[in-house]
Parts: sequence; C-alpha cells; structure tokens
Amino acid sequence: MTDLALRRTSADRDRILGLLQEYGVYAGVAVLILANIAFTPHFLSTENFRTQAVQVAPVLIVALGMALAIGSEGVDLSVGSVMALSTSLISLYLGYGVWVALVTAVIGGIVIGVANGSLIAFIGVQPIVATLALMVAGRGLALVFLPQLKDIRDPGMASLGSGDLLGIPYLVLIAAALAVVVAFLVRRTTFGRQLLAIGDSRPAAQLAGLPVRRVLILVYVCSGVLAAIAGVLASARLQASDPTSLGNLMELSAITAVVVGGTPLSGGRIRIGGTVAGAVLIQLLTATLIKHDLPPSWTQIAQAVVIVLAVYAARERGKR
Repeated sequence: MTDLALRRTSADRDRILGLLQEYGVYAGVAVLILANIAFTPHFLSTENFRTQAVQVAPVLIVALGMALAIGSEGVDLSVGSVMALSTSLISLYLGYGVWVALVTAVIGGIVIGVANGSLIAFIGVQPIVATLALMVAGRGLALVFLPQLKDIRDPGMASLGSGDLLGIPYLVLIAAALAVVVAFLVRRTTFGRQLLAIGDSRPAAQLAGLPVRRVLILVYVCSGVLAAIAGVLASARLQASDPTSLGNLMELSAITAVVVGGTPLSGGRIRIGGTVAGAVLIQLLTATLIKHDLPPSWTQIAQAVVIVLAVYAARERGKR
C-alpha cells in the first residue's frame, strides 16, 4: 500500500472515530428507541415516556455535576453517598418544615463538596482518592443520621415527587432547568472558562494566574449540591428515605453518561448536550434490559462495555 493510501486510510479512521465520539451517543439513543418500538410492547405509551423521564431525572442531575468534575480533569466518586446523606437529612429535618429540610440537605452536599475540593486543591490529593474517602465517609454519616429506611409522609414532598406542570413532571422540569444553568455556566461565564483551562492544563492555568484552588473547590461544591438535589428528588419520588441503597452505583451511571456523551476523561472540555443524551441512553438501556427479563446485573455489565467503547474511541482519536 502506498503512503498516500495509508494516509487516506488513517484519515478515514480518524474521521469515523471523531464522528463516533461526537454523535455516537445520539445514534445509540436512536437505535435503542427504534429497537424498543419494534420489540417492546407499549413502549410508545404516554405513561411509559413519563416513567422513563422521571427515572432519568436524578441520573441527569448527578451527571451534570460529574461533567464539571471530569472537565477539570477530576472525578467525583462521592455523589451516591451525597444522595444518601441528603435523604437522611430530609427525614431528620422534615419535622421543621419542607424548606428547612431541603436547605439542610443542600448544605450537606455543600459540606461534602468543600471537603472534596479542599483535599484536592490545598493538600494535593488525587481526585479519585479524595472523593473515594468522602464516598465512604458520606455513606457512613448518612447511616449515623438514619440507620434504616423510613417513610416520608409529607404533602409537599409528595407533590414534588409526583406533581406536574402542564403534564410535565416537576422532576423533569427541574432536571431540564439545571441542565440549562450548567450549560450557561460552562459556556458563558468566567468560571466555566477557567474550569476548562484548568482541565486542559493545570500548570499552565497556575502560571496564567487563574484562581485554580477556588475554581476546583467551586467545581466540587457544584457537584455536591447537584447530587444533594438528586437525592431530594429521588426521596420525593419514592416517598421514603433509604440511606442504605439510595445512590448505590450512581457514580458509575453518572460517569457513563458523561463519557459516552463526549466529555473526555482527560479534561478541558465539557459537552452538556452529550451528557443529557448519555443519561437518556443509560436509562433506555436499563429499561430495555429489565423489560426483556434480563437480570439487573446485566445493566452494570452493559454500562461497563459502553464506557470501555467510549474511552477506546476517545483514546484512539487522541493518538492522531
């Protein structure tokens, strides 16, 4: 094969990998929708769409925070434990009123975010190690506050979990609004530009005089707050606080949504639209496997395969 033919083959392969990274998640969603239309009874029913949308909302909200962490060349493994902590705090403070409970749950997310960000920014702990420590501590703290499942009996929480506006569930509206806010933060604010610069090259960002420590702490505070909100919404939907199981493996779903959506693990870039599509892909994949009577464990295996394929496509493209 001539040099010209080799260069053309390499360029074609690079173009295909680029298309897969940019648009593969949308193609995956389309394929799953078409497959479900063909093989899953009642897939096109209004009730099914409502159920899927409500279930994907907490995953999407957590994935938005994860996208910020990964965009800064980090990761947040504590998001599931933050959800557990927020559901415990909701149950603990609901007697003082819904708003007090909601604010307390969000404060719990802020505290975990500050701890994560401080360990990474001031002490220099690797993000995976710092957030792993807070993952363990957060789950333990949640179980100290609430050792077992407890029903939530409050009209305000019930309305939040099952109410709607013009037929669109509150949970979906809140998730959509947060996606818009995070996209605005990334694309239109100084914070977003500094975050991407730090993710692209932290030493260069420090030499340029950017407030690296402050931005990193804000990144993990945002992730903690979003995870806490996801925990509140999940608790409202379930009408129960369950710190034992709520948020389990949520970090895996969030990382999958972000990476499959086109945000590279190497940082410096964030795709919020792709993250939204990635969360929908994970939800559709899970629902499809369950509706065809495959064990839940297959969902985790499928997510792992999707992550490997997405990382492989990004790595091969990055080599060129």
